[in-house]
Amino acid sequence: MKTPLIGAVLSVLLLGAGAAPAVAEPHAVVAARSSAGTAADVGKAAAPGAPQGAGPATADRASVRAVGFAGTVALSNCSGSVVRVPSSQPGDPALVLSNGHCLETGFPGPGEVVLDRASTRSFTLLNAAGRGVGTLRADRIAYGTMTDTDVSLYRLTRTYAQIESSYGIKALELDASRPVQGTAITVASGYWKRLYSCSVDGFAYRLQEGAWTWKDSVRYTPDCQTIGGTSGSPVIDDATGKVVAVNNTGNEDGQRCTDNNPCEVDENGVVTVRAGINYAQQTYGIVPCVGPGSRIDLGRAGCALPRP
Repeated sequence: MKTPLIGAVLSVLLLGAGAAPAVAEPHAVVAARSSAGTAADVGKAAAPGAPQGAGPATADRASVRAVGFAGTVALSNCSGSVVRVPSSQPGDPALVLSNGHCLETGFPGPGEVVLDRASTRSFTLLNAAGRGVGTLRADRIAYGTMTDTDVSLYRLTRTYAQIESSYGIKALELDASRPVQGTAITVASGYWKRLYSCSVDGFAYRLQEGAWTWKDSVRYTPDCQTIGGTSGSPVIDDATGKVVAVNNTGNEDGQRCTDNNPCEVDENGVVTVRAGINYAQQTYGIVPCVGPGSRIDLGRAGCALPRP
């Protein structure tokens, strides 16, 4: 997870906006994972790195749609986005996606799952240009965990149709398919109002950070140098505009499997440390778990999210 948000804020104050160090997010930091920058920084992220291994071509970014901030949100300590699944209906309560380590109740412990818990958390909704256009409020933490994945889903008091009618903003759709290596992606931080462009470099069989372990994590190419506060940002497939992952952590200073310094563990238990590399958790596995009325039903066919 990214370093605590307070650290990122101090870095901006001391070094100047846009000069915050490019570090990965730790646990408590994960919740703080954001990149330093403002709306003026849009489009200034480094060019995507060349993908390693097989995968769709990503060099011609001019041929894909421009990714903006519409549908992203800013939390008090993280980033997030208003999301829907393919089967969502206009009258369903809207959902906000972020990280489990961004929950206002604190980091869930290993093996802990938060399900259908009351919440009054508020979110600032952004338009395509990164400008706040309104405040959304949750009535429930629909789901949250840091086991196997690092995700939180909030149920809002307003429906998808009401949000679109009031602000002209549609929810981002969660892709029901697993992302592939080489996919051109954008990490959109609503907290810092900054976009990061890179590619899916590959996948970590297991990603271990302190007490937490995550499965099949997305590894970015080096261009996505996210920092504290970007935690919870949607990772958007540039070609489809759909969300394929949620940004959550990175190795800040080369340590091995410690807080803020996740390590990769393969099927044979071999550990690899990639200093300065950042990661996200795939979201296609959430899709089967969302039932009618945006209810999280862990018993639905195909749902493999951890249970309480």
